[in-house]
Amino acid sequence: MTTTLRPTGPEERTADQGRSRAFAITVNGRRVGGLRLATDARFAHHAGRLLELTVQPAERRRGRATVAALAAEEVLRDWGCGQVDITVPDGAPGALRLAGALGYTTRGRTLGKALGQPPPPPPEESRPRALTEAEYQEWLAAERAHYAAAWTERGVPREWAAFRAHAATAAALPAGLATPGVLARVLEHRGVRVGSCWLARTDQAATGDPVVMGVRVAPEHRGLGHGHTLLAHAERLAAERGAGRLAAYAFAGNLPATRLAVSLGYQPLRHHLSKPLR
Repeated sequence: MTTTLRPTGPEERTADQGRSRAFAITVNGRRVGGLRLATDARFAHHAGRLLELTVQPAERRRGRATVAALAAEEVLRDWGCGQVDITVPDGAPGALRLAGALGYTTRGRTLGKALGQPPPPPPEESRPRALTEAEYQEWLAAERAHYAAAWTERGVPREWAAFRAHAATAAALPAGLATPGVLARVLEHRGVRVGSCWLARTDQAATGDPVVMGVRVAPEHRGLGHGHTLLAHAERLAAERGAGRLAAYAFAGNLPATRLAVSLGYQPLRHHLSKPLR
């Protein structure tokens, strides 16, 4: 039997010249599943995404998903992609095993927490405050540098990592601190600035769940509980604005960030994996 991909509709283009197309997974012409491919033209290496891969229950454990995923990678290569990204929900060990067998590596996890009782207030000598416009450019440069460094540490070429960091922050902060749904805060301890955190919505309409985009503590002030204070304050900000859940992203290998989130009751939601195509 021959497993192939067949388009189920025309290719679509996004405003930034990204591409998207849905495919059926077929066996000798009979549909047994489907998937969708997309690209993000914001990134210099043209990241591709493999989305919504499904196989009918009766057709599983026959190699259909493996063949379909490999065929999808060939389509993305033809589209000029240098990398393919996938997201696997937590609680799908079979999908994670398949991704590992195909050469995907974990680049991070999204963790989430339902917001119930408000967290305790900051320690007596700690004071969160709003990031000011005068501080914004320096803060933004530091966020981009941190994000780019996280990618280069995971094997992404330096120029790609820098481009990706710039594109990601530009997308999250199109109007700077005035972007709807964005909240940036600084933590001062005994009058000294020790760290910062910021939240953003998952879409530019500011209607999605809030996400902790970054919690940063200056190296000389780490290990003193300031990260815990910042993340707890982020929860308070989200709850005050009516959110019922808060999500946070942790790069693979960033054990301090993962431990901090877990200590506050965050649970894994999604695994994010990547594979080079060149």
